[in-house]
Amino acid sequence: MENLWLEDLIRRALQEDIGHGDITTENLIPPEHQSCGEFIAKAEGILAGIEVCRAVFAYLDKSIAFEALKQDGDQVRKGEVIARVRGNTRCLLMGERLALNFLQRMSGIATKTCRLAEKIKPYPAVLVDTRKTTPGLRYLEKYAVAAGGGRNHRFGLYDGVMIKDNHIKAAGGIRLAVEKIRGKIPHTIKIEVEVENLEQLKEALEAGADIILLDNMPVDMLQEAVAMAKGKALLEASGGVDEHNIEEIARTGVDFISCGALTHSAPSLDISFNLL
Repeated sequence: MENLWLEDLIRRALQEDIGHGDITTENLIPPEHQSCGEFIAKAEGILAGIEVCRAVFAYLDKSIAFEALKQDGDQVRKGEVIARVRGNTRCLLMGERLALNFLQRMSGIATKTCRLAEKIKPYPAVLVDTRKTTPGLRYLEKYAVAAGGGRNHRFGLYDGVMIKDNHIKAAGGIRLAVEKIRGKIPHTIKIEVEVENLEQLKEALEAGADIILLDNMPVDMLQEAVAMAKGKALLEASGGVDEHNIEEIARTGVDFISCGALTHSAPSLDISFNLL
């Protein structure tokens, strides 16, 4: 992970939480007090964010010893110790909530991703994330998707062309939009177009789109779309994807399945921190 970016994120998050000081800890615990603590999984899942957790304590006190017993991408079971920390008690107590917030959030995303990815393993389709992330935390949330066995879609508006419905309206149609942007971007960048029906799919194929996002199409329409495309463009199914329908969607033969719920609706994994 990019150290300067992560350090700045941790600085801002600690400032939000600690402000001018931890009035409870600073009035109860002597400055020289030392402790050891453990992060313990209270539910089964996939771990993500262990190095972010380490970085929180390193920011507060570089002398804190952090021992990771599990690595990102590992499965953890209820009751397992994930990591141990030893050092200044005040710093351990001031950092525990932020470390847990990152670890629980990222592990929840990795767990949900793994659960959905497992369902489509027998099929060629690849599970990908979206830009529906928490502002300021996109890098960590997309990292968690990868730790859970998914693949990252574009990171932002800057690293991939995605012509969506409002672009199409403003540009005057799919063909015009594709032609206009193809003349302005490097030949190394692929063009993805979002379509809502088979008519638009036909237009996108004729315009030479490299990837076509099939937005909220029912399964029978997805099957028709795969038959129409015949490998002329990569197909991405999106919209309303969940544990109950993802296998059925993968069975249609699409190349990618994007799921915003991986990041916007994943429940945090239950993890606790206890001083010994």
